[in-house]
Amino acid sequence: MDKSVATNLLAAICVAVGYFWPNAMLQTIGLFALSGAVTNWLAVHMLFEKVPGLYGSGVIPARFEQFKAAIAKLMMEQFFTRENIERFLSQSGSAVDRLNLTPVINKVDLEPAFNALVDTVANSSFGGMLAMFGGTDALEPMKQPFIDKMKASLTELADSEQFHTLLKEELEQSDLLVGMQDKIQKIVDQRLEELTPQMVKQMVQQMIKEHLGWLVVWGGVFGALIGLAAALLQQ
Repeated sequence: MDKSVATNLLAAICVAVGYFWPNAMLQTIGLFALSGAVTNWLAVHMLFEKVPGLYGSGVIPARFEQFKAAIAKLMMEQFFTRENIERFLSQSGSAVDRLNLTPVINKVDLEPAFNALVDTVANSSFGGMLAMFGGTDALEPMKQPFIDKMKASLTELADSEQFHTLLKEELEQSDLLVGMQDKIQKIVDQRLEELTPQMVKQMVQQMIKEHLGWLVVWGGVFGALIGLAAALLQQ
C-alpha cells in the first residue's frame, strides 16, 4: 500500500476508534495526525495538479516552458558545443548514421538541472511547508533518481530516428560549419516541441513523488505527537 494512503488510513482509524471507544486522547491524536497527513498530501498533490481556488497549485505543469528551455540549453551548451561539432564532422564515413551520444550524456553533470528543479519547488507555494521538514535538504534523496531519469530521457531524445533524420537532412543541405549550431538548435527545439505539459508532469512526478510521500508520513507522525501533547495538557 502507498505510504501516503497508509498514513491517512491509520490516522482515520485512530479517530474512529477514539470516537466509538470512546477515548478522548486517542481521538485527539488521530485528528491531529490526520490533519497533518492530509495537509501534506494535498501539498504534494498541488505540485502536480491544478486545484481550483488554490493559488500556486500545479507548479510543475505551470513551469512547463521553463523546463523545456532548460533541456534545450543543456543540449546546446554541453552536447553540441563547437568543439564537439567539429570533432563529429571530422570523422570519416556516415557520421550521422552512427552517432552515439550516450557516452557524452553519461558524463554530463545534471546536478545544476536538479538544483533548478529544487529552486522551483522551494519558491512555490509548497516551499513554506517544505521548510517545516528540513527545507530543500528533504529533497536530497531524489537527486540521483532525477539524474538517472534525465539521462535516460536525453538518451532517448538523442537516439530517436526523427532526431537523426532531421540532423542528416540539415547536414546535407548546407555547408557543414556555417551556422551549424543554429541548425542543431532548430532541430532540438523542434524535437522538444513534441513534449506536452502532461508528459513533463508525468516525467517529474515519477521521479519525486515517491520521496515526497515521506512528507505525508512525517506530517502524520508530528501531528500525532502534537495531538498527544494537546491531550495531555487538557488532562
